[in-house]
Amino acid sequence: MIKKYLHTRFRVSDMDKSVSFYQGILGMEVIEEKTSPRGSKLVFLKFPEMDCELELCSFPDSGSVHVPEDLVHLAFQVDDLQDCMDKLNTAGIPITEGPLESSNGTKFIFTEDPDKYEIELMQYKN
Repeated sequence: MIKKYLHTRFRVSDMDKSVSFYQGILGMEVIEEKTSPRGSKLVFLKFPEMDCELELCSFPDSGSVHVPEDLVHLAFQVDDLQDCMDKLNTAGIPITEGPLESSNGTKFIFTEDPDKYEIELMQYKN
């Protein structure tokens, strides 16, 4: 029935801060910006080496953004976890958990975007 995964929408409180995080810190590419018929500001970002997207939505009239702890996260594979941790530290973005290593040798950390959506960064054992 399902043919292809297209995108996930995250509602954000500050579009500029969110785009800065996903583009500047995670290296995602902004591919489209528009306003929805309801007046939401939308920014679509492309996941690296994939044909699916993250849609950021700013719609202040719907109230504040509150992401309950441990509800949702995005997980990304990275080449060099230490490089990612250095970049986060330089930008003043806290690592909220880790670094940890699983029994199969995968190393990972958690951080958060500006609205506290969790981001997991994973480096698989070579």
